[in-house]
Amino acid sequence: MPLKDNKRITQRMDSRNNLVGKFTQSVKRMVQEVKEDEGDLVRNDVLATNERLRSVRLRLEDSYGIAKRAIQTLHVNYDESKVSSLFQRYRKLKSMIKEVVRLEAQYWLLVDTPKQEKQEPVPTYVLRVCIALEKSQKPGEGVKTSAKLAEEEGRRRERTDRLAGLTALQIEQENIQMTNDLYRLIKKYTGLRSVIRDLKDSYDASKVFPILPRYIMLKDMTKEALRNPYYVEVCLEAKC
Repeated sequence: MPLKDNKRITQRMDSRNNLVGKFTQSVKRMVQEVKEDEGDLVRNDVLATNERLRSVRLRLEDSYGIAKRAIQTLHVNYDESKVSSLFQRYRKLKSMIKEVVRLEAQYWLLVDTPKQEKQEPVPTYVLRVCIALEKSQKPGEGVKTSAKLAEEEGRRRERTDRLAGLTALQIEQENIQMTNDLYRLIKKYTGLRSVIRDLKDSYDASKVFPILPRYIMLKDMTKEALRNPYYVEVCLEAKC
């Protein structure tokens, strides 16, 4: 084979190798870009979940605090009423119970959470609660003062700065812990709501009875509420 032909073959091979090399580099860049895009998507997802769990927890804590304080106040008032005469105590019992049960009529104070289905996984149930609470809104909840907006923006920046130093995996682990914590809060809150609902049903049923029988019923329904395991748990936590 002539030397000139060998040179041409060598040039063609070098050209093909260059093309293959460029193609390989292009593919590697594309793969890297895809990985970076996927990483960004995963991080954005876990960040959105983190913010969602935090927001729902704050709202549920608000309702839980209202329900807890209402029953704790009932507890204090009930103990203080023991020194009153029968008729005085009857009026006090009616008044203190009404203060609690009227929360059921003030729907904007206590949020409603869906019931957990049998064998429903905790993450799935917590997600349903998040969706339900996000759809509902308290009257005036969307109206915020400039000071409130500035305060929320400051807290948001603090959270953003903190999460910026965490990996997507670390944020995901935090989300798992937040989900479990939120689940426990949901259970405690729904337990107190059941105490309030039962007290309301008993109070409404007692209205048809004369004073003396109703006095006994009011005492019994109050004691039953204060001995309910859900409220007893709150007492143990707060060392009532």
